[in-house]
Amino acid sequence: MTKISTATRAAIKQEFPNLTRDVKKFPVRDGEEPWTVREAEELAALLLEDKERLERELLAADKELSDLLRNSGDGAGDDQADYGSSALEREQELTLVNNMRDLLDQTNHALDRIRKGTYATCELTDRPIGKARLQAFPRATLSVEAKAREERRGA
Repeated sequence: MTKISTATRAAIKQEFPNLTRDVKKFPVRDGEEPWTVREAEELAALLLEDKERLERELLAADKELSDLLRNSGDGAGDDQADYGSSALEREQELTLVNNMRDLLDQTNHALDRIRKGTYATCELTDRPIGKARLQAFPRATLSVEAKAREERRGA
């Protein structure tokens, strides 16, 4: 069980005023105990903290990428190896920024699902995702079975 600070608890109450009521709507799989307010608060706190961290990191990464792009034409005497190294560095930074944006989007989507009372429901099957899956990966939108089906179709 994670300790939630007073400030985080206040942020949760402000961000999710109906959480105490909505948590009763979060479905569970057969054999699972119903969601408790505490469990929902812990996941909400984790997601809110991740959102803040990702926004900070994204700002810094965007600035670094801007600097890399701005300085990419400055090396008049650069040889091909330097140019290739710079291009690789820009590509890696761009990939990092895009991955961070995706993770932030997933985090915001999970927070929206908590707000709407649809958290813990599979977006494909409308069945429970499962508490253990959400506690391991709070951004999950699909049950294990739906995710496996989706991956088999994509393979």
